[in-house]
Amino acid sequence: MRNTIALAALLFVCPAAQPQPRSAPATLPDGSAKALVEGYCTSCHPARTIMRSAGYDTPEAWKAVSASMVQLTDAEADAIAEYLARHFPEQKERRPTLVEGSVEIEIEEWVVPTLGQRSRDPVEAPDGSIWWTGMWASLVGRLDPLTGGMREYLLPPSARPHSIVPDDEGYIWYTGNSNGTIGKLDPATGEITEYKTESGDPHTMAWHPNGMLYFTAQRAGMLGRLNPETGALTEVHTESRPYGIVVDQEGTVWVAYNGTNKLGALNPETMDVQYYTVPDPGSRVRRLGITSDGMVWYVNSSMGRLGRLNPATGEFKEWDSPSGPWSHPYSLAVINDKIWYNESGMRPDALVRFDPETETFQSWAIPSGVGIIRHVWVTRDGALLIHQSSTNRVGRVTIKDLAN
Repeated sequence: MRNTIALAALLFVCPAAQPQPRSAPATLPDGSAKALVEGYCTSCHPARTIMRSAGYDTPEAWKAVSASMVQLTDAEADAIAEYLARHFPEQKERRPTLVEGSVEIEIEEWVVPTLGQRSRDPVEAPDGSIWWTGMWASLVGRLDPLTGGMREYLLPPSARPHSIVPDDEGYIWYTGNSNGTIGKLDPATGEITEYKTESGDPHTMAWHPNGMLYFTAQRAGMLGRLNPETGALTEVHTESRPYGIVVDQEGTVWVAYNGTNKLGALNPETMDVQYYTVPDPGSRVRRLGITSDGMVWYVNSSMGRLGRLNPATGEFKEWDSPSGPWSHPYSLAVINDKIWYNESGMRPDALVRFDPETETFQSWAIPSGVGIIRHVWVTRDGALLIHQSSTNRVGRVTIKDLAN
C-alpha cells in the first residue's frame, strides 16, 4: 500500500535536554550526581548500558562523550563527569588489540545536529552528499562533506528508520523499522511516499540491477522485494533473524542470519533461498560482502571471527579477529578486494583491514569509538563511510593508497 505525505525539510538545532523523572535504577551507585545521571542518561538508555560500557578514568573523557549525547549546563556536565569517572573507570581489558601495518588512513568525523538521535548507516548519494538515519528521532540527515553543512529531514514519528539507500535519481529510501514501511524521501520537496510491508520491521536494503529493492526483516524472519515503479511488494518467510544483505556480480542476493548459523542465497526472481550452514553452531552473522572472485565474506559476530564462503564448493574458512573471541565483528565492506570491518565489542571500537592474499590484518582505533559501527558504505572514490551511534557521529575513512 502506498501513502504519500508532504513534510517540510527542517534544519535542526538541538535544544537543551531536560531531566526526565524515573525511579532510581538499583545498579547505579550512590553519589551527589546520581539524580542527574538518572534524569539525563537513563532517560535514553538503561543503567546497564553505563554499567557494561568500557568506562573512562578521567572526567574530561566522560564529559567529551556526554557532550555528543545531550546538552547540559557546565555545572551539570562537570558533576556528571566526576560521578561517572569515579564509579565507572576504564575497563582496560576492553581495549582492542591493534595491529600495525603499512596502510595509512585518515578518519574524519562530524557530530550530527540533533543529539540523542542515534545516527547510523551513512550512505553516499549521486551528488556526493552523505546521508544518515537518526533512528531514535525518526529523521534522515544530509551532510555536505566539503563544507560540513548539515540538514535534517523529519520522517513520520513512528518510522524510526533503520537503514537508507539512495537511488540513481537522488531519492532517499529508508526502512521504517517501527511502522513497517519502506519510505522514499524527495529531498527537493520533503515529500515522503510510504509502502506498507507485511513483515512490519524492514531492516536493511540493497538495490538490484533489475531495478528492484530487496530487504530483510529481522524480527519477522522475512525477506522482501519492492518494485519502486508499481509499489508491488513480495515477502517470503526465511530462517531466523535475517540481517545484512548484498547483491553479487551474478545478481544473487546474499543474506546474513543473526539468529542461526547460516548464510542465504536468494533467487531474485523466484524468492527461493539456498542455505549454507556455517560450521560452528554458535555462529551468528550480521554483515557480509563480495570480492571480485565471487567469494562471500562475512563477520562471525558471536565467535569473533572473519569468514569466507566459496559458493562454488560450499567451503568455509575463518580467521580469528585480532582482538579475540569477544571482539564481536559487526559491519563489513570490500574495497579493492580488501576486507574492512570493525570490532564492536572493543573500546574504542576498532577498524580492521584484512588482506586475503597475505592473510594479514591491520587495525586502527576509531577516535570516538565508544559506540558501534553497525553498517558501512563504500563511496565512489573508495572511501569508507562509518558512524558512531552512541556519540551521534558520522564519519569518513580515506585510504591514502587504494592500491594497498
